[in-house]
Amino acid sequence: MSTRLSTPTALRRIALSHQGLLGTRRLGGGLPGMCKTLDRLRYVQIDTISVVARAHHHTFWSRVSGYREDGANRLIRRGEAFEYWAHALAFLPMRDYRFSLPVMNAYRRGEEKWVRSRDRRLMRAVLDRIREEGPLRVRDFEAPNRKGGQTWWNWKPAKGALEQLFMQGDLMSVGRDGLEKIYDLAERVLPADVVTVEPSIPELADHLVEMTLHAHGFAAARTFTQGIRYGGARSKETRAAVRGVLERGVRSGELATVDTPGGERFFGRADVLSKRPGKPAAVARILSPFDNSVIHRDRAREIFDFDFQFEAYVPEAKRRWGYFSLPVLFGDQFVGRMDCKAHRDVRRFEIKHLYVERPLPEAFDAAFAAAVWDYARLTGCDDVYVSAVTPAGDQPRIERCLTHTPST
Repeated sequence: MSTRLSTPTALRRIALSHQGLLGTRRLGGGLPGMCKTLDRLRYVQIDTISVVARAHHHTFWSRVSGYREDGANRLIRRGEAFEYWAHALAFLPMRDYRFSLPVMNAYRRGEEKWVRSRDRRLMRAVLDRIREEGPLRVRDFEAPNRKGGQTWWNWKPAKGALEQLFMQGDLMSVGRDGLEKIYDLAERVLPADVVTVEPSIPELADHLVEMTLHAHGFAAARTFTQGIRYGGARSKETRAAVRGVLERGVRSGELATVDTPGGERFFGRADVLSKRPGKPAAVARILSPFDNSVIHRDRAREIFDFDFQFEAYVPEAKRRWGYFSLPVLFGDQFVGRMDCKAHRDVRRFEIKHLYVERPLPEAFDAAFAAAVWDYARLTGCDDVYVSAVTPAGDQPRIERCLTHTPST
């Protein structure tokens, strides 16, 4: 079965609806809203750059009303989430724990390229210390435990051992102290009802397809396997199994495909692709560069005609958009991006450069002001100013709309 949509508008709205970004209401408040967000997205990427809000805080804030930065730690303590790798380090729903076991076991067997430590004696010593003392951070292994005048713990090897034990699933994070993970034994962290049996390749393939369609509504074939973090024959078998799930779904009519003018083929559930979501509300959203809605850059180009680039690691002279550019969504269109910095010492939020890439309707002004001021508060700022706008003719308008603090 093949479905061809007459306009890309429906694709944009289906994508945003699945990401929790289409309507006026957020997905919920407090911990229930965070649980709903994590269930909807299936992972929230963690990042340490703090020039504005860190990525995980930003992604939750975009969908959770009254979001507090201690929310992620509370999710972990309640057994609702755990830290591990999706396509990058992320918070994942605890109910999906078993689907991380293939990667954990690959690390345990030494099959991964980036093995952190091969010192089994040191890893046993680290486990023994955590077993005896309780949860520990990397810095806890800096303190000298003198034995015959020698420092027992050497920080760098101990850090590698902790990371290896985390990657192979012996240790888990029970929260973070600032940016530092706090490690405890997995057996003391996992809820009693969590399944700890490694999935078969067919089970993993079914999960990857279900997870991707749940979060995005539809996806290109390669997107379904971007979360596979192990190599070798098992990786090839899993990718082949995912292709099989998609092909069987299309033959049965449960799945359909849609081809875009740009030559991309998307797979989605037939009932989802046949929907025509309603007109989006006039809401502006400031998104993280690591937000799930834009993390697949080729997808953002194809669906939204939005060529987003993250340039923090690009030499300054070669940057086009700035160090930490944030996508600006209005309704169902990305209308621009803005390079920002939170000057927390003086509590001022700077829009270093706003790039306007589409005509802005009158309704944008109030919506944008509300979004910017709300985001500035998340970063600890209570003043907002604009340094540059492109095109320059839009700067007076943007400055006017940000002059007054919207009511909270």
